[in-house]
Amino acid sequence: PSSTSPRQLLFSLLFSRRELLHTMARVLIAFVCLFFAGHVSLLSEAKVPQVTCGSTVKLLHVRKNVRLHSHEVSYGSGSGQQSVTGVEESDDVNSYWTVRGAMGDPTCKRGVAIKCGGRLRLQHLSTNKNLHSHLFQSPLSQNYEVSAFGDNGKGDTGDNWIVLCSGKTWRRDSKVQFKHEDTDKYLYVSGQTYNHPIAGQYEVSAYHSTSPDTQWKVAESILIKPTEKPEKS
Repeated sequence: PSSTSPRQLLFSLLFSRRELLHTMARVLIAFVCLFFAGHVSLLSEAKVPQVTCGSTVKLLHVRKNVRLHSHEVSYGSGSGQQSVTGVEESDDVNSYWTVRGAMGDPTCKRGVAIKCGGRLRLQHLSTNKNLHSHLFQSPLSQNYEVSAFGDNGKGDTGDNWIVLCSGKTWRRDSKVQFKHEDTDKYLYVSGQTYNHPIAGQYEVSAYHSTSPDTQWKVAESILIKPTEKPEKS
């Protein structure tokens, strides 16, 4: 039989090592995905019925069936800040928002249930900017613009929203509305969609009154277990 040269042997060992690393990586990714899926399922059960401070959620628009979304694409008009839209895809990581206390409110500790009528911020998980509104006009509907604003969660009072729901606390299976504290407008989806570069994504704006188009609910979520005994809703 022919002998194997040192060069061939080295190549064979490196190739085997690379394949082993790839296999290990695929197994690790699969394990993480399975664990994460099970974890989310577990935390979405009735055992954790309330949305709490520190929870990370996707918010689904009840009527249009789109998720509140943001990304590193700025408005070409108005404030020029990072745009906020609605997307139909359920698996986009850019649709996750973390529930924080309102600016200057120290009471929103991790695991504390969010009260109906309570003040909060929604921090975009991927970019660390806050859901924001102000007096600029929205690009399509000419309502009030909704953007993502701030650096690493630090913004201003335009990041504060009031969650409106029935009962005492925000339950993950209930319909809610978000009222902007500075402008008294409501988080809204008109149904109008953008063209390039965010083609097909829905405009999200702030509207002057409540309507079926201002209703939202929690979809996919990672809920922090309450630190206190849940209040009856």
